[in-house]
Amino acid sequence: MRYLFKYASYVFHPVWMSFLGTLCYFILTPRYFLREIIEAKLLAITIITIFIPLVFFFLLKNLGKVSSFSLNKVKERKLPLLASCLLNYMVLQQVFDQYNYPEAYLFFEGILISSSIALVASIFKIKISLHMMGLSGLSCFLLGIGHYFDLNMVLPIAFLLVIIGLTASSRMYFKAHNKIELMLGILCGGLPQSLLFFLVIN
Repeated sequence: MRYLFKYASYVFHPVWMSFLGTLCYFILTPRYFLREIIEAKLLAITIITIFIPLVFFFLLKNLGKVSSFSLNKVKERKLPLLASCLLNYMVLQQVFDQYNYPEAYLFFEGILISSSIALVASIFKIKISLHMMGLSGLSCFLLGIGHYFDLNMVLPIAFLLVIIGLTASSRMYFKAHNKIELMLGILCGGLPQSLLFFLVIN
């Protein structure tokens, strides 16, 4: 069980959620996109939201600013979260626009809001589960996509709920978070996605 929980903490780390959301967007939405555009957008998201954050993390680790990939200490979160805010803002400015990719644009707006809330919380020494924030944000985005395009999202959402439960259990098992921090993460990730999607799209 210990290895399963450890595996879940890395596989469902929030650093992958932006790419997964973008991939789901291109797969699920009935909008037509050229294959070249899809590949270019996915490459851009991979570089901006995965490659650059990982390089930045290893730089901070070598400088002694962070101790683990999970950023378990509140004081370690400020710089990575600030970088996340800046990188997501870059995505909104350079990768997705609200006219040609409205749902993806709202997805990254929601991520930017969630990251900003988590950043402010870390300044006030409030710890929010970033794993829960990423997974709940992705889940609410898929719910919004399913509602707007009238898609059957029962299986994907059921799978994500299982993953959320598994990941939450792993975070508690390793004493990385308590129940309040997990709930704050769910609210911080899910509410911005839900409010933006249903208020703006509908």
